[in-house]
Amino acid sequence: MGLGFMVISTLTNAEEPWQSAEYLQQAFTEIALHNEYTPGEQPVRKWQQPIKVWLEHHSDQSEQHALLAKYHFKHLAKITGHPISFASSRQDANFIVVFSHLQLWRNDIALVSGDLFTKPPEDAVCVFGLGLDPKKAITRAWVVIPVDYAQEHRQLLSCIVEETTQAMGLPSDSDKVFPSIFNDHTPESLLTGLDALLLKILYQPSIKPGMRAAQVKPILANILHKWQADGTILEAEKNVRQSELYEMMGF
Repeated sequence: MGLGFMVISTLTNAEEPWQSAEYLQQAFTEIALHNEYTPGEQPVRKWQQPIKVWLEHHSDQSEQHALLAKYHFKHLAKITGHPISFASSRQDANFIVVFSHLQLWRNDIALVSGDLFTKPPEDAVCVFGLGLDPKKAITRAWVVIPVDYAQEHRQLLSCIVEETTQAMGLPSDSDKVFPSIFNDHTPESLLTGLDALLLKILYQPSIKPGMRAAQVKPILANILHKWQADGTILEAEKNVRQSELYEMMGF
């Protein structure tokens, strides 16, 4: 049974299909507990230590790209409550974003990942990677965006938003989750109310790295019950738009 059909049939007190508890349960499972290129269920992956970002530029318009990234990281910190700051040097960073060039990006991926054999998927316009400790806490992350290639596909902003958000611990894509940056058929380039709720769920203290779906399900049910009662779900779309990046893009 498709996610959309199941959710619509059980919708009760929500204005949109994605605002039902059933939809949010399924969406979190799809995006947080799976991986785009790894089959089967995966455990929860999330940051426990503070994130320290380093932006590296191998392309033009570095000031504009830096501003977009800084506004988005500020938004991620606000939504998740997780500490995110900018490192004073590359060596001090645990999250590196490289604004690359198509001719350089394979080399940049190899350098930032530490693996000379890491290559982007054939259909990828930008990529990210994670480093995990034995408990599945994220210890490092990297994003590489070939700016010229992304601009050619009109996906530069999408790359900044989606790849850095996935590197928070929401690593999968799914056509079953809509409207969302994790769905390639969503026209949005910025976080949606649904995306913000998925991030907010992931960074609830009761959701631990390494948890499996069966462990997450009862905790998530309690969280969503509370959020339905206090208006968190119904206000999500309005709240996600209150960011500098939304203002910068004219929303």
